[in-house]
Amino acid sequence: MGSHPRVPKIRIGFFWLPSQPMQASEPNYKIGARTAMAICISTMIGTGVFTSLGFQLAEVQNTWSIVILWLLGGVIALIGAFTYAELGTHFQDSGGDYIFLSRIFHPILGYLYTWISLTAGFSAPVAISAMAMTAYLSTPLGIDPNSPWLGIVLIILLSAVHSFTIKTSGWFQDISSGLKVLFVVALVVIGFAYAPAGENAIQLDSSWTKEIWVPGFAVSLIFVSYAYQGWNSAAYIVGEIRNPLKNLPIALIGGTVLVTVIYLLMQLVMLKHATVDQMSGQVEVTTIAFSNILSGRAAHWISLFIALQLIATISGYLWIGSRIVQAMAAEHNQWKFVAPKSKSNIPVRAVWLLAAVSIFFTLTSTFEQVLIYAGFLLQLMSSITIASVFFIKEKEGTFRSPFGRSLQVFYILFSIVVLAYTLYERPQESLIGLGLLGLGLVTYFVKRRPL
Repeated sequence: MGSHPRVPKIRIGFFWLPSQPMQASEPNYKIGARTAMAICISTMIGTGVFTSLGFQLAEVQNTWSIVILWLLGGVIALIGAFTYAELGTHFQDSGGDYIFLSRIFHPILGYLYTWISLTAGFSAPVAISAMAMTAYLSTPLGIDPNSPWLGIVLIILLSAVHSFTIKTSGWFQDISSGLKVLFVVALVVIGFAYAPAGENAIQLDSSWTKEIWVPGFAVSLIFVSYAYQGWNSAAYIVGEIRNPLKNLPIALIGGTVLVTVIYLLMQLVMLKHATVDQMSGQVEVTTIAFSNILSGRAAHWISLFIALQLIATISGYLWIGSRIVQAMAAEHNQWKFVAPKSKSNIPVRAVWLLAAVSIFFTLTSTFEQVLIYAGFLLQLMSSITIASVFFIKEKEGTFRSPFGRSLQVFYILFSIVVLAYTLYERPQESLIGLGLLGLGLVTYFVKRRPL
């Protein structure tokens, strides 16, 4: 390959970014650790960190319980990051869990994971982000918070962005992710700089020792697990990453650690500036907290920027989700119509199929319902992928997760407890998820005849 011309760069937050979009379409172009980490960060920092606390406070109220929830979520995500770095450097093909499960166990498991990615894993987060964006824009722009059309327009525009070249996608993701990190860090700084305006939700007594054993604590972990979804994003596009042995672990592990710190600080800021009664069961908890310390106009700007940072989240999920769908479509005849790539090596049809399913969820589902059954399914399937690491053979040139296999054992046991409690406490959403899984199994055996 020839050398690439140098492009002037500017610094935004933690990222050095090109000052203008790359020009030529290069099918063999690959991204580095910075862009891969940007994908992880942008898919993790989305609706969860700004909305989950309200649902958790309906179950547990002690500050230590909240901190333990988010710290546990970070530890579990980090274990997953170690494991996916090992699996990704072992196979080095784009497609993530589809490749891992198909190659290690059986194509049916890889197919089911992709089906879940299409119907919940990636389309649901896109839909949830679109719904959350509209909710946060409702106050500053005076629009109907239940109207789906603004979110739908954004999904269409971002799908168009990811239909050109990998360079274009990477450039857009770098900038949107850099701005996202700057905004969240600014919220943390403002939150700690201001004193509480009145009563708040900080509760530091010993009641946490009882709260962590109630079923509601386990259900709250589903919200937290959903908020951390995206820690494995870079593993889905490992075929588009330069030197994955070095850059994939940096992206997965570095991104997860950074986001864990941000998440913990954000929860403390919201607990510091709002009461349990104000936030319990609410979606816009961040706006509620900052409205208590800032003027109405300033709080409107906070809502506006929360909505805008979700652009990077939707963008990241459309990018990586389409790669999983394409990897599955290339190997299953009934989905062959989605498999073709453009001259720029972009799975354009997969991008737009994912967009179409996301729009369907935006039009038909409620925020909390989608969040729970998507989180339930993703926790289930990620546990199966984590277990797959026990069945691969060591080979040179791969990343090796630390502490033998003890971390993976902890992850699986933890998931079993969370899934069991969720099935018990929220059977309707759990059964919707299992029903989607069963429907995917049916579609696997419906083979399309070759033309």
